[in-house]
Formats: sequence, C-alpha cells, structure tokens
Amino acid sequence: MELGREYEEHIAAGLAERVEELAAERAAQVYQESERARLAARTEHSGRVRQFVLGIISLAMGVPITGIVGETTDPNSLMGIAIAWGGIVGVNAVHALSSRRRRS
Repeated sequence: MELGREYEEHIAAGLAERVEELAAERAAQVYQESERARLAARTEHSGRVRQFVLGIISLAMGVPITGIVGETTDPNSLMGIAIAWGGIVGVNAVHALSSRRRRS
C-alpha cells in the first residue's frame, strides 16, 4: 500500500499469473496420472482377453487331440493323453505367468 496503487496491481497480476501456472501444472499432472491409469486398465483387460481366448483354443484343440491319441485302448494311449494335456496345461500356465510378470 505504501508503494502506491500501480505497484499493487503489478503484484496482484504477478500473483494471479503464478496461481494460473500452478493450476496448469497440476492439471497436467492429473491428466498424466489418469492416462497412466487408463493405459494400465486397458493393458490388464487385454491380457485377460488373451488368456481367455487361449483357454478356449486350448480346449478346442484338446478334444480332438484326446480323440486321436486315445483311439487305441492300450496303456500307451493313456500316457499320450496325459502328455498332450500336460502340454496344454503347460502352455496356459506359462502364458499366465508371463502376463503377470509384465503387469508387475
């Protein structure tokens, strides 16, 4: 007040400008955080869809493989079925584990 009206306006304008800059910085931070969260959610959803599709394909392929391997009634056919399904389970397990590691 001692400096006069002209200086008061100048100080007020500088203060308003600084407040606007801080608000713009904070808005940019909030936007970046929301974009990161949206991207993380999209990535997680995509991984779930891939895992589901792999499970469906595994079952669709497992049935004919079981039929082909199990055509005979000898004990080796049971071993073949176990090996085939073990491979299917292994592929699904490795895919699930690798998806989890990428998210962490």
